[in-house]
Amino acid sequence: MGSHRRLAPSGSDRGAGVAVGLLSVAAAALAAAPAGAAPHDDTRARVDRLYQEAERATEAYNEADERADALREQVRARQDRIAREQDRVNTMREVLGALAGAQYRSGGLDPALALLLSTEPEEYLEKASVLDRISTRQAGELAELQAALRRLTQERAEAARQLVALDRSRKAVAAHKRTVERKLAEARRLLNSLPDGERAAYDRASRSSRTDLAGAVTGGAPASGRAAAAVAAARAALGRPYVWGGSGPGGFDCSGLVQWSYAQAGVALPRTSQAQAGAGRQVPLSQMRPGDLVTYRDDASHIGMYAGDGRVIHAPYPGAPVRYDPVGMMPISSVTRV
Repeated sequence: MGSHRRLAPSGSDRGAGVAVGLLSVAAAALAAAPAGAAPHDDTRARVDRLYQEAERATEAYNEADERADALREQVRARQDRIAREQDRVNTMREVLGALAGAQYRSGGLDPALALLLSTEPEEYLEKASVLDRISTRQAGELAELQAALRRLTQERAEAARQLVALDRSRKAVAAHKRTVERKLAEARRLLNSLPDGERAAYDRASRSSRTDLAGAVTGGAPASGRAAAAVAAARAALGRPYVWGGSGPGGFDCSGLVQWSYAQAGVALPRTSQAQAGAGRQVPLSQMRPGDLVTYRDDASHIGMYAGDGRVIHAPYPGAPVRYDPVGMMPISSVTRV
């Protein structure tokens, strides 16, 4: 892959406090709105903001969950190494015990005195030679045992640190999950408060092109065989439900759909939309081709796959299945070719 620009973090890691602050500002703005403002327009705008904030929290959830999975694997591998090292230490201790026993059975007299008292000097010298070899081996085994014990202590200390990090990561996953659930519940409540016609208008508005891209997108064929295979996989997912944190095959969030589609083409992509935006080569909008990843908003909190004909395939938000929408449905942050 060529060089590429990594987008700045979405800000999700700053926690739910930022989102709460945004909601407070939004509430103040609504309170200050003129009396003639259309209440249904305000409700739709609030729903849109809640979905955006829930999507940011979802991407933060995905990142924290991925980090927890990686830490779990690291802890498991380290615990396996600790078990093997402990077995090695136990074996070396047994060997040292056997050597110490042999040394004890050879007697503890001063070598010169033992030679003087020996009735068979030649036999003594032979035993002394064996004892010397035992002592030399014992010293080597002892040094190796000490080194193994140091390694074991280090492994256990690192495993303890990783377990603490894993616990923090699990708590972060749970916190992001609560944030997502709270915002989605509020968005559903607001949508349900709208008349049927207004709810339909909201869905139409979410599917409209907010940018005039006529003539700006050339389209054409996919840039590679793997891009063509990824587009085919994404098309096969059309109609499947939005599931936050979902990475298929039964349901997807936005980055889960992109990751799954490219996995069907044999390409491993990161889990979050921000990481996916940096997983390839950035291309101009005018050169966009099917299979390219289209990232939206300044924080890259939403992503879809260009399908040609001015449309993307994406997982929009809860209640809306995987579908085609205009590529200009919201401000485009970048286009990435994998």
